[in-house]
Amino acid sequence: MHSVTLLTSPERPRLEAALVDSLRNAWGGGDAIWLSPDEAATFDMKRMPGNRWDVWAECQGMGVDLVIVPAEGRRKKMLLADMDSTMIRQECIDELADEAGVGARVKDITARAMNGELDFEGALRERVGLLEGLDEAVITRVLEQRITYMPGGRTLVATMKANGAYAALVSGGFTAFTTSVANALGFDENRANSLIVADGKLTGKVGDPILGKQAKVDALEDITARLGLGVADVIAVGDGANDLGMLSRAGMGVALHAKPAVAAECDMRVNHGDLTALLYVQGYARESFVLD
Repeated sequence: MHSVTLLTSPERPRLEAALVDSLRNAWGGGDAIWLSPDEAATFDMKRMPGNRWDVWAECQGMGVDLVIVPAEGRRKKMLLADMDSTMIRQECIDELADEAGVGARVKDITARAMNGELDFEGALRERVGLLEGLDEAVITRVLEQRITYMPGGRTLVATMKANGAYAALVSGGFTAFTTSVANALGFDENRANSLIVADGKLTGKVGDPILGKQAKVDALEDITARLGLGVADVIAVGDGANDLGMLSRAGMGVALHAKPAVAAECDMRVNHGDLTALLYVQGYARESFVLD
């Protein structure tokens, strides 16, 4: 049995009942349940349809995300989330680079690395090297003035935790940012890379070992083992190439507004909804959300 979720942007809710009913009838689905009026609906069906991706493409053209997940174990016990361009709107290293006057160069490297065109570890070391000499105090200024949160993030974390789930933030970015973001959003723990500082300035070095693609998979397996959970109990979310390992390993791996090369490798893609989409695909109704 599979559960189908159709959802759209909460800022412009325009999910039509006719679309939901047409798809439910075509796929032999059960009764539709509206999780949020005009925004999200779900129904169960017995078999995965052969025309899934053709229908997905048509829905995308209407501003609608279509996500199909196994009905069994749909509600997850752990959230594992990327930070940059996932829980926050920015890439922290790009914001630091702007302050250092090397923004354009670093943003180009970041974009290529996140799309899988460059080795993550090498790209990270190169970018951090360009920050050498930047005052450590700039980190606080960037956090206060440049970092904004992705819509729905606090609600996602609060709702899952209210239902007994554990929340971990795992980033290829830096602990100087993940600590603050994790505290603000309510995560139980966070893991990231460390920027090395000497005499109040960034040295242009990053601590070893580098937390990249494999480290996110390791975090998934380490944390679930510690909590007595299985990887099937996890919903993971990310947008970049270094997230692909954890997205493919988790019970649900959601590519959120992901880079093209990343989305192409993921079965669960959210391009129109915000982070509350992760609650809808688990079957949560908006009325049960824990709002910030």
